[in-house]
Amino acid sequence: MGRRSRRRQGGGVDTAPTSVYQLPGGDQLTLRGVMSASTREEYRRAASGESASAAAAREDAWHRAVEFLFERLATGWTVAGVEYSEQRELLLRFRAASSDERNAVRVALREHLHETFPELEAP
Repeated sequence: MGRRSRRRQGGGVDTAPTSVYQLPGGDQLTLRGVMSASTREEYRRAASGESASAAAAREDAWHRAVEFLFERLATGWTVAGVEYSEQRELLLRFRAASSDERNAVRVALREHLHETFPELEAP
C-alpha cells in the first residue's frame, strides 16, 4: 500500500503528534513529534557539515541544519495573525523571516529537539 492509499484511508490528515511553541509577539510554531531514522541520519550529516564542501563555513552548515529541521518538523506557523500550514509557504516564510523571528524559531527547535529527540545535537 502506497502513501496515497494510506492518506486516503486516514482522511489525508497527518496523525503524527505535534507540539505548539509560543514565540515572542504572540506567534506560534507547531512542530511534528516524529522523524524517521533516515531523516535523523540525514540531519546528523547536515549538522556536521559532511554534506557541505570543504570550503563551506561552519556557520553555513549551522544555518542549513536549522533550515533542515524547520523543513522536516514545522507543520504550522502563525506570524502576526497569519497562519502558514502548507510546506512550501512555511519554508518561504522562514526564508523571509527577520533575524528576530529566525532566532525565536531556532530557540523553539532547540527546545523541541531536547524534549523530543534528545539523541540529536541541536543547532
